[in-house]
Amino acid sequence: MEFTAAMIAGFLKGEIEGNPEVKVNTVAKIEEGFAGALSFLANPKYEQYIYTTKSSVVLVNKTFTPEAPIAATLIKVDDAYKSFALLLQIVQQQMYPRKKGIHPTAVIEKDVQLGKDVYIGAYAYIGEKSVIGDGVAIYPQAFIDDNVKIGTNSTIYAGVKIYHDCVIGEGCTIHAGTVIGADGFGFAPQSADEFMKIPQLGNVVLENHVEIGANTTIDRATMGSTIIHKGVKVDNLIQIGHNVEIGENTVMAAQTGVSGSTKIGKNCMIGGQVGFAGHLKIANGTRCGAQSGIISDITEENKTLLGSPSLDHQQNLRSHVIFRKLPELYRKVGQLEKEIQELKKE
Repeated sequence: MEFTAAMIAGFLKGEIEGNPEVKVNTVAKIEEGFAGALSFLANPKYEQYIYTTKSSVVLVNKTFTPEAPIAATLIKVDDAYKSFALLLQIVQQQMYPRKKGIHPTAVIEKDVQLGKDVYIGAYAYIGEKSVIGDGVAIYPQAFIDDNVKIGTNSTIYAGVKIYHDCVIGEGCTIHAGTVIGADGFGFAPQSADEFMKIPQLGNVVLENHVEIGANTTIDRATMGSTIIHKGVKVDNLIQIGHNVEIGENTVMAAQTGVSGSTKIGKNCMIGGQVGFAGHLKIANGTRCGAQSGIISDITEENKTLLGSPSLDHQQNLRSHVIFRKLPELYRKVGQLEKEIQELKKE
């Protein structure tokens, strides 16, 4: 893989400043750049490195104005981060072309429908009456239970487990070790020391273009469906409970936990280790800072929350300022109490 700056600028509809014929054959962080590498600058925190980087080509925003000479050729685009992501997709496709074919050790049960150009790796298992769409890739040791539907061009990585009756949309990616459709956590107390399991009769539905990180678990519904809507991106090591619904294009960082029957809106941004209580409704556009604890409904759209229990972002910051002053305030209150007691004696 080798591209000139002119070829890249043409693909991205960018403007070149520097040598249009300089060639790149790999990518690198701007602070670790070297000859032949392509880098990008989107975050102003890293601007210092553009003046010293050894990368041959750097993508920058059209609004960028250098404050010193730059050795690298610049390609100015509307959004450097997005453009870099597009180029990485091209690199990935060339480095790791999509596999095809069925390994002889794969087990495919009766009445399975296989689409065209599928890949089924070594020791993968596909249960009865499952439907595997065109271009689907199922990597080694994946387990696809009975009556599962997987849409066109989805990728199921090694060791994924998808339980019976679950539905995976088109263009989805499920990373290694993830479990889709295990039983929800449903137990009814029978006595002081005994619980009865409630059968979990529903399923999990992933709509189109959903990505699920490694070792994440999404529980099947008690009745109906646990639904992950179109375009959702879920990080590694996340627990999503039964009958949860996550709205379109919401993103969720690692170690977040969503309790059963909570409904999260569209376009939300959930930081790492956020915890949601059960049966909540979270408005569209909600942003939750890392380690927030959400224990009540969020009804106002596009609100930013911090803390546990969570508060509005500005309220949380003001509260934190007061919290830091508590030792001093405690000392002053003690001093005032002494003064009041002295006044009472007079």
